[in-house]
Amino acid sequence: MSKRQHPPQSLIDSIPGGAIGQAREPAPVHLWNPPLSGEMDMQIARDGTWYHEGDPIGRKALVQLFAGILRYDEDGRYYLVTPVERWAIKVNDAPFVATQLKVEGQGEQQKLIFTTNLQDSFSAGQEHPIRVVVDAETQEPSPYVLVRTNLEALINRNLYYELVELAVEREHNGNSCLGVWSQGCFFPIDGHPV
Repeated sequence: MSKRQHPPQSLIDSIPGGAIGQAREPAPVHLWNPPLSGEMDMQIARDGTWYHEGDPIGRKALVQLFAGILRYDEDGRYYLVTPVERWAIKVNDAPFVATQLKVEGQGEQQKLIFTTNLQDSFSAGQEHPIRVVVDAETQEPSPYVLVRTNLEALINRNLYYELVELAVEREHNGNSCLGVWSQGCFFPIDGHPV
């Protein structure tokens, strides 16, 4: 008999609307403030894989369901939130990974459309800014794009190289830097502050 603990069924039962496997908008987690229910042995790896008790969650629909109730709070922690429960989980880097990039147009009118590992699609711009953090020791860049409130996607290495190919040099905040345009917004991608 397995002693493996499954995510509390009450967590799944308390997610409003829709069933597992149906396309859905993220829940209005910003409106819900239940007390902390505890720590769940759930982790999101840097490559976007969700784990429960050390095992990958193989059902993409279940991961999408959990992602729809994910929130990052001011305390620097990630939570799965419903109207009645709030479970802390671990996220190694960003909860999503940008895995596809579609480029429409060019120059300042260019539009960069990202798709994540969980099939969320959006255009980089004012509501979905791109930022790049450069590790002080290794000088390795880590590029991110905002998916929704406080939740970012790590831009995978191949897409970052595509962004580098699209980059133009421009004066930005008093510095000459390399960056990309999307929906009329310029985003430095060489690690300079935005």
